[in-house]
Amino acid sequence: MSSTPRINDELSQIAPRLRRAREKKNVTLAELATATGISKSTLSRLESGQRKPNLELLLPIVAALAVPFEEIVSPPRVQDPRVPQRSTRADGRTLTPLSQHQGEPQAFKIVIPATDREPAPRTHTGYEWIYVLSGRLRLILGEHDVVLGTGEAAEFDTRNPHWFGSTGTDSVEILSMFGKQGERIHLRARSTSATSS
Repeated sequence: MSSTPRINDELSQIAPRLRRAREKKNVTLAELATATGISKSTLSRLESGQRKPNLELLLPIVAALAVPFEEIVSPPRVQDPRVPQRSTRADGRTLTPLSQHQGEPQAFKIVIPATDREPAPRTHTGYEWIYVLSGRLRLILGEHDVVLGTGEAAEFDTRNPHWFGSTGTDSVEILSMFGKQGERIHLRARSTSATSS
């Protein structure tokens, strides 16, 4: 199989990358022409794909825009999006991290065994959001003692005495998002009236 079509495809991608890089830096074609000594019409044809790119043209452009040469001539490297599934066990519960970043909030899938049903309320700084994937979750929060079923969610300030676990009939699987900064979960929803207009 010939590599020529692939090379031509790569060359065709340079034009939009040049334009994006220039616009990201808020540089006009006229300003770039002054900085590089390349005529405005040549730059315009490069960005539209009408002029074939070469090193003589590309090197002064990337220097003037202060962008890496590879950013223009190579496709961006896409990292593996999968989150490593490294589960740990703590107090009989299985915790699986669902986010790779080290910041907050942190997301976990937690499996709570049926035997984990003895309340032990505690407090700490932060805010937690819980969504029940399967089973029935008992949540004690201050004076509240509630049971959440599959598809139900709860959020609360963890400075209030709280505990959650099994009702004792079966194991429970939940999604949990927790942040020490104490902020509530922000959800963005579009109303049906906005989408229909």
